[in-house]
Amino acid sequence: MANMIARYEEYLVHIKHASDNTVSSYMRDIHQYAQYLQTINAEILDADQETISTYMQWLHEHGKSAATISRCLASLKSFYLFALNEDEIEENPVHNIKIEKAEKKLPQILTGKEVELLLEQPKCSDMKGYRDKAMLEVLYATGIRVSELINLNVDDVSLTGGFIRCEGNGRVRIIPLYPEAIQTLSDYMEDIRPKMIAVPTEHSLFVNVSGERMSRQGFWKIIKYYQEKAQIEKDITPHTLRHSFAAHLLENGADLRSIQEMLGHSDISSTQVYAQLVKQNLKAVYNKYHPKA
Repeated sequence: MANMIARYEEYLVHIKHASDNTVSSYMRDIHQYAQYLQTINAEILDADQETISTYMQWLHEHGKSAATISRCLASLKSFYLFALNEDEIEENPVHNIKIEKAEKKLPQILTGKEVELLLEQPKCSDMKGYRDKAMLEVLYATGIRVSELINLNVDDVSLTGGFIRCEGNGRVRIIPLYPEAIQTLSDYMEDIRPKMIAVPTEHSLFVNVSGERMSRQGFWKIIKYYQEKAQIEKDITPHTLRHSFAAHLLENGADLRSIQEMLGHSDISSTQVYAQLVKQNLKAVYNKYHPKA
């Protein structure tokens, strides 16, 4: 069992080139499933539809949400498809299993005023303030994922061209920056970063207090700190700024295809959710402000 799971992880990383988040999520689901199989003395390659259905029911009984169960099923489907292609099994036991679809929730976004309030919080009075302001400005200016933000290198930035080069999910994107983001990034790169890096050969654009590449956890703490400082009641995550970036572009007339390209979505349907979000927000504004609403 362990060997098959290890081979699957190798496939995700080296053949499918799945993102770090996808690999982490899929492998977490597979390991949990493997632990369940051990409790019922079952082998992972001997599972049939009844085994999978029973496991889905087990997840439900243990309080897992419909979204979590749906994701687990997708993970198992991917794993068994790999096993099928490797001739380890004769048919995919997940193939005909249907579960209740999780209710899709529209992502939460910040208003323009809330974004401004958040971006105003880092004060350029010390090195950390300069770095934090540059990180927040770049995140909102480009809508990139937090993993893409912390993986940026110095060579990925063109201050004269006013853009960044971002690589994620096996695709390279060129995303423009607005003037204030260029300025804050320039201040950080030219005056602050050289003093923060641990060694002159460090390539990472954003570094921590040890002078090494910023971690996801490190940036998560930063954004939570400034959310509390700004006294914004909404739960802000790095992805909130990505959602806000897309929704605000759409509100101001950008077309979906351009937003899709900047976000790095392989499927336009992933981008269309922002159209629903904008319509919902317009309806809320109408109901609040129209005298006859």
